[in-house]
Amino acid sequence: MSVRVLRGLSVTVLLALLGACHAVVLKPAGDVALQQRDLVVASTVLMLLIIVPVMVLTAVFAWRYRASNKQATYKPDWHHSTQLELVIWAAPLLIVIALGALTWIGTHTLDPYRKIDRLGAGRPVAKGAETLQVQVVALDWKWLFIYPDYGIATVNELAAPVDTPITFHITASNVMNSFFIPALAGQIYAMPAMETQLNAVINQPGEYEGFSANYSGAGFSNMRFRFHGLSEAEFRHWVQQVKADGGSLQRADYLELARPSEREPVHHYGKVADGLYDAILNLCVDPQQMCVNRMMAIDASKNSGGHADMVMNDMTMDHDTPDHADRHPE
Repeated sequence: MSVRVLRGLSVTVLLALLGACHAVVLKPAGDVALQQRDLVVASTVLMLLIIVPVMVLTAVFAWRYRASNKQATYKPDWHHSTQLELVIWAAPLLIVIALGALTWIGTHTLDPYRKIDRLGAGRPVAKGAETLQVQVVALDWKWLFIYPDYGIATVNELAAPVDTPITFHITASNVMNSFFIPALAGQIYAMPAMETQLNAVINQPGEYEGFSANYSGAGFSNMRFRFHGLSEAEFRHWVQQVKADGGSLQRADYLELARPSEREPVHHYGKVADGLYDAILNLCVDPQQMCVNRMMAIDASKNSGGHADMVMNDMTMDHDTPDHADRHPE
């Protein structure tokens, strides 16, 4: 097979692959992701204002001052031009200033911890509008979603009503991961014993893909879930279905769920143990483990010369009390 034929086949295959791509990052369904897209596009255009002229002028100079062009002016003693220096330095400086301004504004406007103040361009969030609270736990190798306001939980399935602000509280069981729904917003890391947050809104109904964007072991590639953007009525129906279909997610059930597994199917839990997320966050779902927040309180008391013994005694009493499994850190 000739080189020309191979080259043609390669181009054809490449075009076919590109044609099959769904550039969700450039066509998101959530306002936060849309603003992030606009920031990337604006930054790229600003940088191209320098890159494109430089590439064009490189080709022009190479052609104009080629060895065979005897008409080109030859000035071996030329060393300075004030006008040229002004253009060379002023244009990049202005672009750097513009990029800095865009970055500063975007960093504060799109801070993942900042509450959503708009549903879209020209659509501010109404005063008193409810925010959907979702607690996210990255497990090996699956995702657990807890809806504290509804008392339900799901595994590898997430749903939210369209045009409703969402606040995600994100943590991990034991390995760092990254929570990412490209159509909704940028990725946010999930780390054990720490909580990160993401505020976002979905503007279009549909089914979107979510996954882990940080390698976390053998089952990482299958650590995916579906995110459903639903109408208010559809979301209420989905919640009722989860309550009807699901069992109960108690502490013992969570400890079993947290064991490493791959390609975990969707699970629904119609009831969730009180304070389960706080116990996960503080690494004390097992009643025999000391909660991280209490451990930190003990260390802080020791360092400040406070009543460390009193805190330790209180901690001991907590673990010795039969109803310790029902006591959770706030």
